[in-house]
Amino acid sequence: MDRALRRRLDGRFSDVLTGPIRQRHDETEMRIGPADVAQVMRALHDEPEFRFKFLADLCGVDTGRVMQVVYHVGSDTSPDWIRVIADGLPRDDPRVPSVTFLWKGAEWQEREAYDMFGIIFEGNRDLRRIYMPPDYTSFPLRKDFFLADDASRSPAMGVRHLEQVHAPRNAAPDDVVRQATSS
Repeated sequence: MDRALRRRLDGRFSDVLTGPIRQRHDETEMRIGPADVAQVMRALHDEPEFRFKFLADLCGVDTGRVMQVVYHVGSDTSPDWIRVIADGLPRDDPRVPSVTFLWKGAEWQEREAYDMFGIIFEGNRDLRRIYMPPDYTSFPLRKDFFLADDASRSPAMGVRHLEQVHAPRNAAPDDVVRQATSS
């Protein structure tokens, strides 16, 4: 753990942090609000005491209550990676500034988070679906996303047909170890 990094981060960003800075092994985690993303990421990227020039990953998260965007950045000034969590994006309209002005490769990562979670990255010049068809209206990695047969998962609705025990087709009665029960 780079304790000097933690002190530098605390000193520089104490006014925008939404929680304590945490450290574990080779990772330092800080939480900020979505409105502070551009300012914080620019400082981490440009200021000489940080120089976090490498964006390893950017992803969306659905906590069930709010949405988050998580950034993992690396620097030659510290052995620690920084995980920056933009926390508290509303589920009904999750928006955060794009970081493509710092890392051009973020464009694809932001598109993936948009496609899977519906997070809007304001300033991304090409925010469109990357996996799902263009006319698809849902976001598959959200916690409220239901597959067509998920209605049967509600209490007392029985077992989904794919999960029912059944004997293999064309099996002789002696080959079957356990008999299927009808529901």
